[in-house]
Amino acid sequence: MQEALRKFLDYLDLLIPNVTSKWPVFFRSIEETLTMVGIAGGIAFVLGLALGVIVTVTKKGGVMERSVVYHTLDKLVNFFRSIPFIILLAGLIPLTRWIVGSAIGVRGAIVPLVFGTVPFFTRQIEAALAEVDRGVVEAAQSMGSGPLEIVFRVYLKESVGAITRGTTITAINLIGLSAMAGAVGAGGLGDFAIRYGHQRNQLDVTYVTVLTLVLIVNVIQVFGNFIAKTHSHQ
Repeated sequence: MQEALRKFLDYLDLLIPNVTSKWPVFFRSIEETLTMVGIAGGIAFVLGLALGVIVTVTKKGGVMERSVVYHTLDKLVNFFRSIPFIILLAGLIPLTRWIVGSAIGVRGAIVPLVFGTVPFFTRQIEAALAEVDRGVVEAAQSMGSGPLEIVFRVYLKESVGAITRGTTITAINLIGLSAMAGAVGAGGLGDFAIRYGHQRNQLDVTYVTVLTLVLIVNVIQVFGNFIAKTHSHQ
């Protein structure tokens, strides 16, 4: 067994020498990417879910119709969605420094990642809730259910599968944004690929980084599909 493992490691040294010489950096980069995605994703999930619900219930014909609230949030979401992420990274540097004390590294990437993800996820939630049968909502209203009851017992309960699909899409998009943030010093796999793969022309580093990102994306996609399929049959 040890002989087989030694031969395998020797083969990796021949195949991807620039990666095997940087194992600690490579694994730290994976950890940084997962940290960025986990923290920013968790914050974005809560904010995006809340905003998506508010936009849905305050629009015209909604259970809590509020034209001013709807149009204000709708325009804010559209505004931040229209800004390319690389520009958002630069534009939020003062705010990022004020909130977390640094505009570089993993900590400095959290704020722009949240700002770049929340508008996207808000639209995903809005689309998911739009799939709920209007007749079910009207039936709940006729039975005396209040707005909050309708939100939790109808909208959110009936759209678990669609919300899961939207969350999966958002998480995959967030991985791409985290890699882009790495290009400006945020750390993670993006920084690893740029610093060693691109700047030093070490192609094996680039290829391994790409394969690692593909693997992470596929794990998220499979898990998301499983959850969505499970709730679709309920």
